[in-house]
Amino acid sequence: MASARRGRGGGGVNGVVRLRPRDRGDGGGGSMAGRVAVLAFCVAGIWSAYIYQGVLQETLSTKRFGPEARRFEHLAFLNFAQNVVCFVWSFIMIKLWSSGSSSAGRAPLWKYWGVSVTNTIGPTMGIEALKYISYPAQVLAKSSKMIPVMLMGTLLYGVKYTFPEYLCTFLVAGGVSTFALLKTSSKTIKKLANPNAPLGYALCFLNLAFDGYTNSTQDLIKSRYPKTNPWDIMLGMNLWGTIYNAVIMFVAPLLFSNWPYANGFEAVKFCQENPEVAWDIFLFCLCGAVGQNFIFLTISRFGSLTNTTITTTRKFMSIVVSSVISGNPLSPKQWGSVVMVFSGLSIQIYLKWKKEKGREHKE
Repeated sequence: MASARRGRGGGGVNGVVRLRPRDRGDGGGGSMAGRVAVLAFCVAGIWSAYIYQGVLQETLSTKRFGPEARRFEHLAFLNFAQNVVCFVWSFIMIKLWSSGSSSAGRAPLWKYWGVSVTNTIGPTMGIEALKYISYPAQVLAKSSKMIPVMLMGTLLYGVKYTFPEYLCTFLVAGGVSTFALLKTSSKTIKKLANPNAPLGYALCFLNLAFDGYTNSTQDLIKSRYPKTNPWDIMLGMNLWGTIYNAVIMFVAPLLFSNWPYANGFEAVKFCQENPEVAWDIFLFCLCGAVGQNFIFLTISRFGSLTNTTITTTRKFMSIVVSSVISGNPLSPKQWGSVVMVFSGLSIQIYLKWKKEKGREHKE
């Protein structure tokens, strides 16, 4: 959906932006107490924004609304709403913080039209997966981003990886695979619209593939236009995302009577009949936009590695919250799979930290 890409250098749902500033492990100067306070503020902001966004996402995908107990079937509408909110949010941020700066050296808006195609398709697949698999399963699947990266690197470019890196991949791949093969509780299955694990996981991995292209293209735009700031990227990505989703959800249904994809008119009508859905969607989008502020602050003060650590632990806590609060009980074996995945991610973070420390010593 719309925000900034979480993980290596940035985080979030559409128009997600990855930042690549000079890492600053010192927290930007100041007293130790001040740095700890800022870090705690960043952690609290990222955790609260994205964990609550996950709760809202799961609620919208599983809950039945109104006297007729109907599901909100138009999950792709969340991406359109996220695009709109994040476009407005980034426009306001630019006016507040960058209104006096020159546009020279910043990427023009038309540069984002191509990458916004994949950034529209990818998140849609990720959120549609919630019709077929549980939220914890989706979070785990989308945490395995390193697997396609290493596969493509090895098969296409002959990249050699170290044993610890292969170990990380084995733990993550093994944990996700084991979780997928273990039987899901009947309580969780009943909450799904159309239980279909193979399709759900396939959509998640396609989401990762599109995200990979989106990330690389954003990096390319940033390198070609070095004065482009995160809000510029967020504005451009969400402008085109809003246009694409508007065409898909509002124009296409008018042109094709049997339009098979999400219908924006039906989604709006559902929200009018069930105001709580509209409120949940607004809060969902607002969490994504606000979360971006904390991600940008974290990266600028403490570096991308600290941000990766915070977002990784946030994913684990999202699974815990989903299991405890949202009623998705996990078996002991499934919890073992979760621990396996996050052990691999933790080792990966440690390896990155060790590599950066070594680079600092050389400098």
